[in-house]
Amino acid sequence: MFVQVIKGQVSDAADVQAAWNRWLDETAPGAIGWLGTTAGVTDDGTFVALARFESDEAARRNSERSEQDQWWRETAKLYTGDVTFHDCPEVVQMGSGGSDDAGFVQVIEGRIRDIERWRQMSERWESMGNDFRPDVIGGVVALHGDGGYTNAVYFTSEAEAREGEQKDMPPEMKAMWEEEMSLHEAEPTYFDLRKPWLASPR
Repeated sequence: MFVQVIKGQVSDAADVQAAWNRWLDETAPGAIGWLGTTAGVTDDGTFVALARFESDEAARRNSERSEQDQWWRETAKLYTGDVTFHDCPEVVQMGSGGSDDAGFVQVIEGRIRDIERWRQMSERWESMGNDFRPDVIGGVVALHGDGGYTNAVYFTSEAEAREGEQKDMPPEMKAMWEEEMSLHEAEPTYFDLRKPWLASPR
C-alpha cells in the first residue's frame, strides 16, 4: 500500500467538502489503484487527508490524469496557505486498517527517533489484539521516510473514544505505551476529525 498525506489550512470546511464530493462523483470512478480516503477538517480549520493507493506507481499515474489536475487546480484555491504533501511508500496497518464505518478519526503526526524499534513495537501491539479498546476499529500509519509519520486511528464514536482514553492500562500495555512515547522526538500533534469524510471505491 502507498499513502499520500495532505494537510493545509482552510477558511470554509463546507466548500472543501463540496470539492471532495465532486472528486468522488466525477474523478474517483477513474482513479487508478485508489483504495480509499480518510479526510476531514478540524475545529481550527486544518484539513487533513490520507489517500490510500495500491502502490506509488498507481498514485503517480492518478496524479498525472488531466481530470485530477483540473480538480486540484480548482480545489487548491480553497486553502489559505501552503499545502503539505507526504508520499509514504511504507504503510503499517493496525487491525482492519482504514474503515469507512468510523464515527470519529484521530490523526496523529509526529517524529520517531528509532524507527526500527518502533516497527518492533507495532508488531507487539498488533499481537495484543483489541480487547482492551473495542472502540478502536483500526488504524493506518504512514511513514514519511525521514522519521516522520502520520497515524489515522479509527473509532466507533468520539464519545466511546474519550471514555476509552480514561481506562487504566494493564501494566504490560502501559509499559509498552511509555516506551513508544519515549521514542518520539517531541510531543505528537493530534488532529480530531469529528465528522470524518470516509470513502472507498464504489
